[in-house]
Amino acid sequence: MFQRLTEYIKILDIESISNERKDVLTPFISYLKAKLNSGEKITLNFICTHNSRRSHLSQIWAQAMAEYFQLNQIQCYSGGTASTAVYPMTIQVLVGAGFESIKLSQGENPVIGIKYSEDTHPVIAFSKTFDHPFNPSIGFAALMTCSDADENCPFIPGTEKRITLNYHDPKAFDDSPEKEQKYEERSRQIATEMFYVFSNLKKS
Repeated sequence: MFQRLTEYIKILDIESISNERKDVLTPFISYLKAKLNSGEKITLNFICTHNSRRSHLSQIWAQAMAEYFQLNQIQCYSGGTASTAVYPMTIQVLVGAGFESIKLSQGENPVIGIKYSEDTHPVIAFSKTFDHPFNPSIGFAALMTCSDADENCPFIPGTEKRITLNYHDPKAFDDSPEKEQKYEERSRQIATEMFYVFSNLKKS
């Protein structure tokens, strides 16, 4: 794993996670522990409305934490109820944390490779619906990262578990001087919570 990213992860403060958020994260931890204890492969699909911000932050941080804690049987994806494009600030704050990005295609919905290590395949990031052929179709957990998708998508075919995480949308600050700060805050929150979740798995 890249040194700068490792240093970012090491200073994440799990004490900043409220008891209320820990309660939200408990079903996620329980699901992962059960899968690990049964020796099964784990497939996660993080779902939001436009697959442009929170779902990608969640997917990429979860995949990085799986690498950090050497949980190689975990594969992470993301999708939306509609497809748009990965918002540039989403990539910018990840690069700021120590990831590397590679633009793999141009256009209105570019494909971007997000690397967390020199010797692993990048996470492939582009906006798509949750049921896009790139994503798993059966045997996965659907992790709802926004309330809009959670409320408007009551049924997700192929999922074996649905888990609500719901993060506030940094899009609300897109036209604000606080934009970069708010995206970094959301990215750091998601990183911290994924660290907390995956660190609990190593105790099982």
